Amino acid sequence: MEFWGEMGKPLILLVCGTLVYYHCTYRNSSLLSLVSDVFIVLLCSLAILGLLFRQINISVPVDPLEWQISQDTANSIIACLANTVGAAESVLRVAATGHDKRLFLKVVVSLYVLSVVGRLVSGVTVAYAGLCLFCLYMFVENSVRIRTCASRFLRMAEGTNEVQDSL
Repeated sequence: MEFWGEMGKPLILLVCGTLVYYHCTYRNSSLLSLVSDVFIVLLCSLAILGLLFRQINISVPVDPLEWQISQDTANSIIACLANTVGAAESVLRVAATGHDKRLFLKVVVSLYVLSVVGRLVSGVTVAYAGLCLFCLYMFVENSVRIRTCASRFLRMAEGTNEVQDSL
């Protein structure tokens, strides 16, 4: 069961990314259109389920008005975003001063490569390729963990077989 928990996350991420890529690329729709379509589907689904539950006299299991995130969660999300933006701003500031020539060269080359890639393919395609590479990385990382757990289990099973053979 743990296998599907670890492998399910990149799989769900890949499916969602594929749907976003299809919506934005092949339907020539914007990201705003995608968000509004998702909210329309959710709203209609919840309305239909609410009417169905009311018709059958079933109590609604979760009240959507009680869905909230805690203050700590909101603060940690904003802190993570602020740290990321601050780190990027710090790197760009150091590169712009010219004191660190290597960093300046790395920033210029990476921005130039991004510019060339941006001219060759659409931004949605680049984002989808990045998502696919990220999912592949997560699959490989999880498969290494699963392989190590399986090898430990097999060693334990071999040890019990040797004990049974000696009896």
